[in-house]
Amino acid sequence: MYAVLKSFGLKGLNGFPVEVEADISGGMPALSIVGLPDSAVRESGDRVHAALKNLGFKWPDRRITINLAPADVRKTGPVYDLPLLLAVLLAGVSCLAALGATL
Repeated sequence: MYAVLKSFGLKGLNGFPVEVEADISGGMPALSIVGLPDSAVRESGDRVHAALKNLGFKWPDRRITINLAPADVRKTGPVYDLPLLLAVLLAGVSCLAALGATL
């Protein structure tokens, strides 16, 4: 499954558009965040995993790849936690199942 979210990043006081692309595919369970993330953004995966677990959602037991585009701009800080969480939910279709497909 594949999902794309539009978000914004911060560079100083200026914002810039960021597309958060999540892909859940077969393979060994793993999480990869690509697109020039710093260590705080890489740690977002752990925070997102804990948040989904505590909210009662099932973490996909597949390979998850998250791309933060554009890849030529460094992404810093924890501002990507919510977009990452929503992208994983959308790619896993967990949010539709939780809402009872009432959209």
